[in-house]
Amino acid sequence: MTQTTIGITCGDINGIGLEVILKALALKKAGKSFKTIVYGSTKVVAYHKNIITQENIQFFPIQTAEEAQPDRVNVINCWQDNVNITLGKPSDLGGQCAFKALERAVKDLKDGAIDALVTAPINKKAMQMANFPFIGHTEYLTDAFKAKESLMLMVSDALRIGVVTNHLPLREVAAAVTVEKVLRKIQIMSETLRVDFGIEKPTIAVLGLNPHAGDEGAIGDEDDKIVRTAIEQAKQKGILAFGPYPADGFFGSGQFNKFDGILAMYHDQGLIPFKTLSFGAGVNYTAGLAAIRTSPDHGTAYDIAGKGEADESSLIKSLFLAADIVRNRSEYLDLRANSLERRKQKALESETGEDEVLEEALPED
Repeated sequence: MTQTTIGITCGDINGIGLEVILKALALKKAGKSFKTIVYGSTKVVAYHKNIITQENIQFFPIQTAEEAQPDRVNVINCWQDNVNITLGKPSDLGGQCAFKALERAVKDLKDGAIDALVTAPINKKAMQMANFPFIGHTEYLTDAFKAKESLMLMVSDALRIGVVTNHLPLREVAAAVTVEKVLRKIQIMSETLRVDFGIEKPTIAVLGLNPHAGDEGAIGDEDDKIVRTAIEQAKQKGILAFGPYPADGFFGSGQFNKFDGILAMYHDQGLIPFKTLSFGAGVNYTAGLAAIRTSPDHGTAYDIAGKGEADESSLIKSLFLAADIVRNRSEYLDLRANSLERRKQKALESETGEDEVLEEALPED
């Protein structure tokens, strides 16, 4: 297998994205075992380098992903103009730059020029100001790769939590939770745990929508009629799905430690416990796509932008998880290909018949 190449988008130029990228790549030397490319601007990279450290950080402009060299900070310029950086504040220019970097990186990802993508944080307000037509990265990538559905999966060493509904106002969540949607998210989680994380028979806990998972219909009937039905249908497909579990007791009792994956019904139900238990050590992974995309579990952190205080740990974990998934998918596909070849050979032998095979092997008189 050739050396893996991972693209990294600069994210919001007014936030901490480039700070954590430079700390990870230049100071901590993360990614020595694979090639990395920063999609952004050498001028903006230089600006952030100068305000976070006095150390001599070197970076190298390249025109195409194929020019990337290992063990150095490669940068592809996604715009040429000078830009006005307003640290700690959303701006339409910041949104436009983030959008341009994302578009260029996704093009390379589609073309196979890079093997995986790590996205630094964007600010939703700035992206709206730049006329970005999606709520966030997850929705943009799902559309870009023409997937019917994807799964926002938060990953740490101890937890993998996905959500049925991503960035929805709470008042819209219940209507969006359907049997079909819950089932599809369970299926995506099951497949990604097998293919991307190498877990042969993953167990999945599904949380209830209502307090106490509906309390047998006393607090809403969605859990019995919708969530439980989806779980039963998943079991019929051979998936080891269980629940629905009341979210508070599930995390409070430590029951989450018994499962390979957890499916929450909505954003905060899953991300509050995840960030409480794993903040700074977690990764946001978009499961269900043909492509591989990870991201740090934090936002643009405008309040500390430009102060040199940002922690690069989550960005580093995002890089290594992306590289791990590239390897896991390759190994899984190789095993499947070998298995298919063996099945074809067995079928051929069965059609030919043992006696005929032996007959062919015997020398003529």
